[in-house]
Amino acid sequence: MKTLVTIGRGGTGKSSFVALMAKCLIEAGQAPLLLVDADPDQNLAEMVGVDLKEAGKHTISELLVSTFIEQGGTTVGIPPSERIESKIWSSGLFESDHFDFLAVGTKWVEGCYCMPNAALKGALEALTKNYKYVLIDSPAGLEHLNRRITSKVNDIFDILDHSKKSFDHVRRAYRIAQEVGIQFDNFYIVGGYRFPEQLGDTAEKTLKFKYLGKIAFDEEVDDYVLAGKSLLNLPSDNAAYLSVKKILNNAAYFV
Repeated sequence: MKTLVTIGRGGTGKSSFVALMAKCLIEAGQAPLLLVDADPDQNLAEMVGVDLKEAGKHTISELLVSTFIEQGGTTVGIPPSERIESKIWSSGLFESDHFDFLAVGTKWVEGCYCMPNAALKGALEALTKNYKYVLIDSPAGLEHLNRRITSKVNDIFDILDHSKKSFDHVRRAYRIAQEVGIQFDNFYIVGGYRFPEQLGDTAEKTLKFKYLGKIAFDEEVDDYVLAGKSLLNLPSDNAAYLSVKKILNNAAYFV
């Protein structure tokens, strides 16, 4: 099992990159996958054709609210994050033929995401052994890394745009990963769809991380997203899909 985490500033195309990675791995026969939407914007579900409400499933934050606020459950004694794990499996895990899906959701109370993240971490520790790959769409603000939803990942992909803030984001993300003790094998940088292709070598030399390539801009992807259609159903000759396939091949995934 390998855990792949995608990070980056908002608007760089993180969620579509994760969805297209999933398509690459599924079509290469690398299922089953676990897709985890740790971003409160919750874009990944729609991009892979998941409607949690229609499926009768809930985000982890929703389960925490229903269990410990609406139903008056106590949060003392056994940690709530441990007691809710069975509910995450039964009511939070969306299952399909090639992938399963979990979402953290929005904040369950005012304040931080500490309890939802702790609940997700506990669930992941029990679930991940069942999958070939775990793909995590992480928040732009680095909450995933800073709160250690997972302490061991294989590859981190930081999606770049053409701004100083994006380059600073890479440096900060790498520093946080080291400071909180996250173990990882590789830290890669990837050009988002707006990233100028000619800046790839500059990014690699400046940031000193391997640049895997650029996600191709594709109007068909925009049309799918606007219509709420799953990117998993894009044709196999789609330019954005082929660019992500090339990026994964450059990271030695050979999909």
